[in-house]
Amino acid sequence: MADSSPDSRSVPAGADVSRAAPEGGRVRRIDQLVPSYVMHDAISNHVGQVQRALRAAGYESEIFYEHLDPRLEGRARSFLECDPRPDPQRMLLYQASTSSAMAGWLLDAVAGGQDFVINYHNITPSEFFARWEPLAARSMQAARRELAELAPHAVAALAVSAYNAAELTELGCARTAVCPLLVDLADYHRPPDPATSDRLRARRADGPLWLFVGRIAPNKCQHDVIAAFAVYRRLYAPGARLALIGGATSGRYQASLQQMVGQLGLDGSVEFLGSAPFPDLLAYFGAADAFVCLSEHEGFCVPVIEAMELGVPVVAYRAAAIPDTVGDAGLLLDDKDPLRVATAVHELLGDGDRREALVAAGRKRAADLALPVISERFVTELQGLMAGPATTAAGHITTR
Repeated sequence: MADSSPDSRSVPAGADVSRAAPEGGRVRRIDQLVPSYVMHDAISNHVGQVQRALRAAGYESEIFYEHLDPRLEGRARSFLECDPRPDPQRMLLYQASTSSAMAGWLLDAVAGGQDFVINYHNITPSEFFARWEPLAARSMQAARRELAELAPHAVAALAVSAYNAAELTELGCARTAVCPLLVDLADYHRPPDPATSDRLRARRADGPLWLFVGRIAPNKCQHDVIAAFAVYRRLYAPGARLALIGGATSGRYQASLQQMVGQLGLDGSVEFLGSAPFPDLLAYFGAADAFVCLSEHEGFCVPVIEAMELGVPVVAYRAAAIPDTVGDAGLLLDDKDPLRVATAVHELLGDGDRREALVAAGRKRAADLALPVISERFVTELQGLMAGPATTAAGHITTR
């Protein structure tokens, strides 16, 4: 994901959000509550883009945090500075993705009469982490309890995928709309690191490069990618390489992956690059032959869109929000059998016409999710939610 500051650029000129200015409307201020506001983070980047879109639409808007990256000092304020007293001209927008003391604060504010909307990014089910990181698993359980308490009291909720919206409806949120994450894909057309690009280019003759970008975490199932890659090298391309880019959420899980690489005889062909510098990330996207995602739980999955934007064909497991994000622009698999995955990648890379068609579909999908488009959509959807119930039989908005 882009390493830009979540507060470093303006809304692109193509975003037509000013037409929706709230003159004469009830809500004139929309303040965001985000548990952690940090650099190099998709949700934090989204929060910064949302603030710019809201301000461009004529709203006053501030960001309040529980935890702040010191590098963002001055761009947001502690949630303890947010006035809990009800204000009919203010709406609070809670960015829900993790456990936070903000949830209790927000429930108290709601009890006092303050309205709020949830922007839901999803919470990883605790069972993925229970055997690896018990403390993290307990935090995830707490986050889901907090969401269950908040959802019935929200005016409405805006989810980043239809998968997330369905979860909110089950929790008793009366009205939902769907709007993807705000991501500035223009960032991905910066120059890649030349030394890394040269190194990867020199190895191109060895065989195809598989790529997966995402934190090392049990729900993202890098072990399945490694297993499929091992079969692919054995059957189809002995010189193939796999690059795994992303910081580790679970050190224990990462250690098991590294042990697995050794046991499968893949030393030297699998790279764990951690949180690679952005120019290096761009170099890997530029060299990759396929983006292989076998995650079992995603609320959106920004790296899939990054791959599509940069012309890397996507092969992904059909689970959670992945079908919502990929649409018809990737190869979706119904099972993760290593032979099935390896063969799917082999057949895709061996069929030039099919590969190019998938790349073209991916670029179109990324264009549909471009920042100017989604910035406008976000403001429009949020205004619709704040305006009141939609006249549907179900009694809630479900924009897809």
